[in-house]
Amino acid sequence: MKERTMASSFRRETAMRRFLPDTFTILLACTVILASLFPASGSFADYFGIATHIAIAALFFLHGARLSRDVVIAGLLHWRLHLIILLTTFGIFPLLGLGLGFIPDAILPRPLYLGILFLCVLPSTVQSSIAFTSMAGGNVPAAICSASASNIFGMFLTPLLVGLLFSVGGHGGFAFDALQQILLQLLAPFIVGQILQPWIGDWIRAKKKILMPVDRGSILMVVYLAFSTAIVEGLWHTFSIADIAVVVVADVVLLAFVLVLTMFGSRWLGFDKSDEITITFCGSKKSLASGVPMANVIFAGQSIGAIVLPLMLFHQIQLMVCAVIAQKYAAAAARRVTEQQMKDAASPA
Repeated sequence: MKERTMASSFRRETAMRRFLPDTFTILLACTVILASLFPASGSFADYFGIATHIAIAALFFLHGARLSRDVVIAGLLHWRLHLIILLTTFGIFPLLGLGLGFIPDAILPRPLYLGILFLCVLPSTVQSSIAFTSMAGGNVPAAICSASASNIFGMFLTPLLVGLLFSVGGHGGFAFDALQQILLQLLAPFIVGQILQPWIGDWIRAKKKILMPVDRGSILMVVYLAFSTAIVEGLWHTFSIADIAVVVVADVVLLAFVLVLTMFGSRWLGFDKSDEITITFCGSKKSLASGVPMANVIFAGQSIGAIVLPLMLFHQIQLMVCAVIAQKYAAAAARRVTEQQMKDAASPA
């Protein structure tokens, strides 16, 4: 009886943790509060902006140095899976984003809609896609390759899609020299990291916990600078709680639609269970780590607070929802193993 009570308590605590924000999300919220109370301005904002550019370059250098070429070569062999994920990330998502443009401005203000549209053209996450794929029993090597390829292609495709979709929607878009800035500020450090990867890759992967502040710190720096500018320009006076609620609903609808599409679409296309899991998690997620620095470059000189707000909300929603789905997949796999063991035990020798 005591053991059952303890097990029940453990399950309740686990269920609660699924829906609690992770540490990084709490840090993001604190950063937004800090920017709201003490926004960067004047010369301090200028120097902080320089430091932010350096931190972003370091972030993408580490991304390049971590990525093993052997993993990339092995994963590329599964081209059908990668093609489905890339088409979902850079095809289905942008089309859904355009569809949301039919929502009237009175319901979804244009600046927040542009943030949702920007979210739809971003690459997939790397760390969390791989983590959830592993937790659910999916094809981890393929997930590593797909998520990494998504971010590499995203350096080219995201600014191009922003220019195309924003201009098609009559939202102005951006100057195409933003692509040059992406290549200079993000891709160049990534390539340097890849070149040095054979010599420093093992050391960097071994020091993951020590180097984590560079990953998260650079994103927090961009968020602080972005929201500082937005606060000075009156962000919280422009949008109401109802406006934010509409963004949350739009994010949930986007995620739900793509999750259903990737999950059942992969089955219809004949992929096995491990590949289905990989397609579901890699195809449905969007990268905050890449999105915030890209927004800082693509929309340079503009207030990006409203642009990154839908992405920050989507980040937490996708973590909570995918954690539940991953555990469901893992539980189903465990049941299949148990059933097979029971069948083997019951069958005559």
